[in-house]
Amino acid sequence: MRSKAALILCLATAALPLREVRSEGPKPSPHATPTPANIDRNGVLIMIRSSLLALDQANKTGNYTVLRDLGAPGFQVNTAAKLAEIFAKQRNDNIDLSGVAALDPQLTVLPQIEGNGMLHMAGFFPSVPPQVNFELLFAPVGGQWRLFGLSVNLGQAAPVPPAAPAPAPASSAPQSLPAQKQPVAQAHKSLPAPKPEAVKE
Repeated sequence: MRSKAALILCLATAALPLREVRSEGPKPSPHATPTPANIDRNGVLIMIRSSLLALDQANKTGNYTVLRDLGAPGFQVNTAAKLAEIFAKQRNDNIDLSGVAALDPQLTVLPQIEGNGMLHMAGFFPSVPPQVNFELLFAPVGGQWRLFGLSVNLGQAAPVPPAAPAPAPASSAPQSLPAQKQPVAQAHKSLPAPKPEAVKE
């Protein structure tokens, strides 16, 4: 899993391969514990979908000016040309993120306020083939949350079933089988394995 420090410094990342852009943005407090964000379900969905759809439109048009302008000042240190370079692989592979407009995400990190005051959330859209994994950071600007960090990559579209348990040996005393771990393919090692959680109402 990516460290919090690396995540906070991440301004824009793209899949295949995942890259990081660093800036001199706010640094997290080493002893601060994240606290749950007081945002309703609709607000969370709007933030996730608007961020990913802005990236999708930028990838489709090759124009990253609007995506850049929607971001916080720390995100805007990236020029439109730099964002185009970061997301070139997605653009060249014609990755379509438009399905996120109609589907509900499953969150692996519920919206939380980090020690440096930024809003952090992560999750995936399981029904978009291939699965879209995302991680988002928002900075408070003028009373609004504005995009500060964006990570998107692609993974498998469906969970892999667990391996079949080995047959129990015949004996007079019952024996318990060891717990089976479900293998999970990850698009990139920096994202946590999906742990579906419903968005809280």
